[in-house]
Amino acid sequence: MAYTEKTRGIYSEILTGLKEAGLFKQERYIHSSQSADIEVEFPTGANLKKVINICANNYLGMSSHPEVVKAAHAGLDSHGYGMSSVRFICGTQDIHRTLENMVTRFLGTEDTILFPSCMDANAGVFEAILTKDDVMISDRLVHASIIDGIRLCSAMHDTFKHSDMEHLEEKLQLHNDKRLKMVITDGVFSMDGDTARLDKMAALCEKYDALLFMDDSHASGFIGKTGRGTHEKCGVMGQLDIITTTFGKGLGGASGGCVSGRRELVEMCRQKARPYLFSNTIAPPVVAGVIKVLEILSASTDRRDKLERNTEFWRKGLTDAGLIIKEGDTPIVPVMLFNAKLSQNVSHDLYEEGIYAIGFFFPVVPQGQARIRTQISAGHEIHHLEKALEAFKKVGKKYDILGKTKAEIIEMYGM
Repeated sequence: MAYTEKTRGIYSEILTGLKEAGLFKQERYIHSSQSADIEVEFPTGANLKKVINICANNYLGMSSHPEVVKAAHAGLDSHGYGMSSVRFICGTQDIHRTLENMVTRFLGTEDTILFPSCMDANAGVFEAILTKDDVMISDRLVHASIIDGIRLCSAMHDTFKHSDMEHLEEKLQLHNDKRLKMVITDGVFSMDGDTARLDKMAALCEKYDALLFMDDSHASGFIGKTGRGTHEKCGVMGQLDIITTTFGKGLGGASGGCVSGRRELVEMCRQKARPYLFSNTIAPPVVAGVIKVLEILSASTDRRDKLERNTEFWRKGLTDAGLIIKEGDTPIVPVMLFNAKLSQNVSHDLYEEGIYAIGFFFPVVPQGQARIRTQISAGHEIHHLEKALEAFKKVGKKYDILGKTKAEIIEMYGM
């Protein structure tokens, strides 16, 4: 057979090297629903351990919300388990269009189209609406799925330095001869937790007649005064041309995503976006669950407000403990460790203390930028956060990183 022992050895050597370098990713198995308290099996075969989850995208605590679960059950009973087809053949139900209309109203756009995931939305949108005569100008820290979508598009691609508006303007001037220009950004950047300067970007796009695209997956439902997203926070609702987002984070935590924006651009996706045309649509129980999530969020900002309070408490607690965190005001709070092995060791010891938080390192983040990315949820109570802070202090003391500067940590552990 083609898969020889020589071939097996090549890949075994690569995997061994990842383990020795502290770069090997090991999955944990959760034996409960996603919530603030979860039961985890780690390593494989070990006894279950109850821990506090502080690294999920479950920002609003909706993954196991009883009303959402009940709505999903009702959707299963009324509309079945799955569509067994793509949208344009026989894979569209009334509830799919109901959800699209609800998302349009929630985000303040003109129209919306559903995708199996936001990764699929990002994979399909650029190729569907841009050509080789156009240019895409993206922030250098955009999400990996955006990068993948850009690679599938024939339009020219250029970048600008992260959140550097002067550099963006230079690039817009440079490419002013193109048929269409599209500026591409995240709303909230998933690794660092900082927010795009959307107000400045919108003004530049208007000045240079450019389209503005934003992936708001880490903001939809909880950023902004009423949780509409980064465009609400920055005061530019109605000024973005394309928003992609997910239903797998704040808006329910299951699966699915969408492209929302200008009516003609959404229709171009309906006609040409390959992940839309060739993948089954979102399963009916998920659609029903997301509809309930949007009903809850549209009726009250209570969960969004609680998340904001929890975030303030957590950021202050980590800072007071002497840990280095990325500045910002979002629920994404990276604890910077700079060394891959150190991030793995800290993650392991936190787990032993009953805190589930994963180390991030290259290639997920740049070399020398290893971290524990903590993520706060409205599902957390103060007692969860207090216990997690005590664990971080204990583990931080063990590795002598409390009160240390970046240079001091790197001197001790390397990059």
